[in-house]
Amino acid sequence: MSQPPYTGRFAPSPTGPLHAGSLVAALASWLDARAHGGRWLVRMEDVDTPRCVPGADQTILTQLAACGLQPDEAPLYQSARSALYEAALQQLIAQDHAYPCGCSRQDIAQALAGAGHLRERHGELVYPGTCRHGLQGKPARAWRFLTQAGALVWTDRYLGPQSQVVSTQVGDFALRRADGLWAYQLAVVVDDAAQGVSHVVRGQDLADNTARQIQLQRALGLPTPQYLHTPLVLGANGEKLSKQNGAEALDLSEPLKALNAAARVLGLTVQTGAVPHALAQWTLEWATLHGH
Repeated sequence: MSQPPYTGRFAPSPTGPLHAGSLVAALASWLDARAHGGRWLVRMEDVDTPRCVPGADQTILTQLAACGLQPDEAPLYQSARSALYEAALQQLIAQDHAYPCGCSRQDIAQALAGAGHLRERHGELVYPGTCRHGLQGKPARAWRFLTQAGALVWTDRYLGPQSQVVSTQVGDFALRRADGLWAYQLAVVVDDAAQGVSHVVRGQDLADNTARQIQLQRALGLPTPQYLHTPLVLGANGEKLSKQNGAEALDLSEPLKALNAAARVLGLTVQTGAVPHALAQWTLEWATLHGH
């Protein structure tokens, strides 16, 4: 079988401007696409509308352009794709891969506490399967994916062999949330397939989402991309740099300086001169490190 043509993507949430951590993921995904002679797309993951900031999408695109990272097609917006997510949900319901859930977060926390399961700091609130066999008179709030038992094993191009038992480490996860918004997991799986994404390059903080997404891909009959999760940029407190913990917007008065900082995180050589020259050198270096 011939390999599908390479398509990669950078998929920021427009909740604010890019910061140093998001530039690492953007640069890595762009370099991987260029090293493979493939397409590089930008997708605005704006399904979580209450968190999105008006104008942040254009700020992000301007920041990427300043760094020489231009998408090969016009950006795609998840907020315009609800019909596709609805169709995927209906397919999962018809195949008994999804069920309605009437639990609030408080209900889940109480059920877990009652069973003696304490939530780790920053850990998943593992859904205990309360509504798997019916709503017990509660109104439906959300739709959940019926996870498969056993370990899901996959190989990351950077991290190596990975394994997760989704049913016990995550539980049946939401497809459509109680507030009516589409969950990240469903939207990203539907869009990666619709856009023909063959290689996903993203931050290591998203690695533990991968097993969930592979289960969804299999249930929907969709191909599974290859995955590469990049090292994270940490804040002064040792936690992942993010908009939630006050990461500063990129200073792009000197784009090469910002790009060099991202390149160092990726284990690439610091470059001097013009941005196009630096990107060309990094593409060659990336092809040597991650070209397979």
